[in-house]
Amino acid sequence: MFSIDRRVLALALARMADAVGNSFLIVVLPVYIASGAISGDTFGLAEAMVTGIVLSLFGFLNSFTQPFAGRVSDRTGKRKVFILFGLAILTVTNVAYAFAGSYVSLVVIRALQGVGVAFTIPCTIALVNELATTDTRGGNMGVFNTFRLLGFGLGPIAAGSVVDGGPYRIAGVQLTGFDAAFYFAAVGALVSYLLVTLLVSDPERTKASAGEDFDLAVRGRHGGLDSVFTLGLATLFLAISIALLATIEPMINERLDQGKTWFGLQFAAFVLVQVVLQTPIGRASDRWGRRPFIVAGLAILVPSTLVQGFVNTSVQMLVARLVQGVSGALVFAPALALAGDLAREGQSGTQLSILTMSFGLGTAIGPLASGFLVGFGFAIPFEVGAVLAALGALLVYTQVEETVAPSADARPTPQD
Repeated sequence: MFSIDRRVLALALARMADAVGNSFLIVVLPVYIASGAISGDTFGLAEAMVTGIVLSLFGFLNSFTQPFAGRVSDRTGKRKVFILFGLAILTVTNVAYAFAGSYVSLVVIRALQGVGVAFTIPCTIALVNELATTDTRGGNMGVFNTFRLLGFGLGPIAAGSVVDGGPYRIAGVQLTGFDAAFYFAAVGALVSYLLVTLLVSDPERTKASAGEDFDLAVRGRHGGLDSVFTLGLATLFLAISIALLATIEPMINERLDQGKTWFGLQFAAFVLVQVVLQTPIGRASDRWGRRPFIVAGLAILVPSTLVQGFVNTSVQMLVARLVQGVSGALVFAPALALAGDLAREGQSGTQLSILTMSFGLGTAIGPLASGFLVGFGFAIPFEVGAVLAALGALLVYTQVEETVAPSADARPTPQD
């Protein structure tokens, strides 16, 4: 019988609330900058380049700060306080966008948001890991990811409607569509803050045994690669492969003779499949083991990525993205659960931050890589993505140890 800790469910709902707000900004910020609301020095760069910097700065700062945030959380033995710290930063900075009038202020706000999310993500994942048991960890990770992705998928859909529906008059105050969007994002972060404050607490064992001397390992105990480090590489390759579409949207639409609506469906298809499959696959990994699902997901990622460089119709691209979503669902929850199984007591923040950092880096590198590689041919970015997926499958198969025997009563293999 599958069970989920009430605090894990609260964390999942909280993550969904702030994911809605965060994904709002993906749609709103480029339009906000292009609207003329921002003026001043562009650092000698074109407006489009500054927009790219504003958007990518969040991803890079977020990713590179996560191991530090996880480490601090481990050393203090605290999770909740750092989650709240990050959510407080998000709430304040989302409101700050409404008062930003220059590119400098946008860069500062976006940088602060990257740091805020860097504290929220690894500490939340670590807390989910510590509130679960070996028999429920995969299912708990699946539930958490389901709600997170649901929020991420709903945000962009709602964002356009909120912006286009302005101006608004609320309690005698006039708000533009952009202002309303920024305040909506702030409310999402605030709701998340309140949920964590009221319904979440640190487990006692984390408070009693925070890590003091942990170093990120590249080499494993048997001379190969460390299992968690390998899972980080596989997650990086997966994230790069699924993010290749973003930059080359105009070329895809022209090649397939389709409009933006079709592209939106294709882009969202990956998230939709994730929402449906994350929890059942996570639960299955609790019973049958983690590694088979991860290897299968990366193996499926190879053809589903490669074929996107050769499809000729919109329906074919949609199907490819749906299959890619299946591959992602097979990897995400089992990989987080396996890394959680291997994490030493009190060191979940540092260990799991390797995977969350890798995913963030992959989603930032993917669009940059496709924008560069597509100059050598439309299919090249997808061919490179397929090669990375195959490499990830090989690495996981040969370098990652299993932690759950294929039995409902399995126990993890102890890590030295």
